Amino acid sequence: MQQRHAKIAIIGAGSAGLSAWHAARKHTDEVVLIEAGTYGTTCARVGCMPSKLLIAAANAAHNARKAEMFGITVNQVVINGEAVMARVKHERDRFVGNVLKSMKTIPESNLLHGHARFIDPHTLVIDEHTRLTAEAIVIATGSRPTWPKLLEGAGDRLIINDDVFNWETLPASVAVIGPGVIGMELGQALSRLGVRTRTFGVGGAIGPFQSKKLRQLADETFSRELYLDADANLDKIEHTDNAVAITFFERDRGQKLTETFEYVLAATGRRPNVDHLAIEQAGLKLNKHGVPEFNRFTLQCLTTQDTPSHIFIAGDANQSVPLLHEAITEGKIAGRNAAHLDDVQVGQRNVTLAIVFTEPQMAIVGESRATLDTRYGGCGCIAEGGVSFADQGRALVMGENKGYFELYAEHGSGQFLGAELFGPQVEHLAHLLAWALEQKLTVSQMLAMPFYHPVLEEGLRSGLRDLQANLQQGPAITEHCMECGPGD
Repeated sequence: MQQRHAKIAIIGAGSAGLSAWHAARKHTDEVVLIEAGTYGTTCARVGCMPSKLLIAAANAAHNARKAEMFGITVNQVVINGEAVMARVKHERDRFVGNVLKSMKTIPESNLLHGHARFIDPHTLVIDEHTRLTAEAIVIATGSRPTWPKLLEGAGDRLIINDDVFNWETLPASVAVIGPGVIGMELGQALSRLGVRTRTFGVGGAIGPFQSKKLRQLADETFSRELYLDADANLDKIEHTDNAVAITFFERDRGQKLTETFEYVLAATGRRPNVDHLAIEQAGLKLNKHGVPEFNRFTLQCLTTQDTPSHIFIAGDANQSVPLLHEAITEGKIAGRNAAHLDDVQVGQRNVTLAIVFTEPQMAIVGESRATLDTRYGGCGCIAEGGVSFADQGRALVMGENKGYFELYAEHGSGQFLGAELFGPQVEHLAHLLAWALEQKLTVSQMLAMPFYHPVLEEGLRSGLRDLQANLQQGPAITEHCMECGPGD
């Protein structure tokens, strides 16, 4: 067995691992990057990018169907499943290729391929071919889908999002289990591409929403387009000949039905890839899920004695915020700190920003109302403003006038604290709010910014005006057209 030593070992060459690599290499050349699987990040290969390619195709089909409202007749919308998937895979491979191209800058001598496991806090064995000792270690092993035992009745017809992007063509039917981010994005996209779908959930949650009002509105809005039961009663899932039979109680009438689907898509959550690392040999304090406890500002793990360890954990592996931009930030912090064990520093963390690319889109900025009420001790310190997009001018122009915003701020200071957004193209409005929150702007300062006409941002302005009025720091809007222009 080969014996090696490195100042830093990074386990995992995904988004967090590559970010950690670049950060660590600024301080030392003695960095070894270990990868067990195929190179190419989750985002590029089976996550963010291929899902958006599928959504782009789905929205093109949907826009063709709704062209009639603009006086444009499209005689027939034909979905060529093979062509749809061919483009998805071709462009996906381009994104993966860009990742692989960038990895060629990493010297072969700094790469190890194989499964790493701890044999003691400073020593890793990689596939029985290399024994590596390291002064510091970064765990960046990512995560994988998980599902409840009930779904295993689907047998080989149970799939995850990874499988979707390897299809040669679109199936006739898919049952989606889990109306979270992945389930809602893929469920709506497949439905718009002519795939018969039903989406089932537990507990009523939809996407990232915590607000009961927005959950209800999202439920009503999506249910007009596709079958969605966010609090379903599934009785049985059975594998049949090349299909899956699902017995469930129909949402509206409560009737017990059995339907067959080509596939069951599990979108029920992810688990960190730490269970194959022999993590118990690393001398770390683990939570009830077997994940190392860590400081989210330094990414430094805790030992079993509650002291700072030489091991760091970044990205999806730490089960904190499973988003690409967060993984890159965490990798950067972990890589830098792994190179400076005698000078571990707090890294800058950004405000919460999460976006779901359904239509209408869903987004979270900052903290939820429930979290804020808990943090402020229920003292009535939080003001809330809102705005419906049912009559918003630019949204009406585009035929996308659906949605509602909830906005939160602190009484007294007027500081903006967070929002839950449901509406057209909120990916852009969410960024505006996240930047404002990062800068600790007050609602009055935000309203002092320019708003062009006619744009969706005017709807945001209306919500901020309502929030300002509820803060008792400004008047409520009484005449929208005279005060703000038509269609505000």
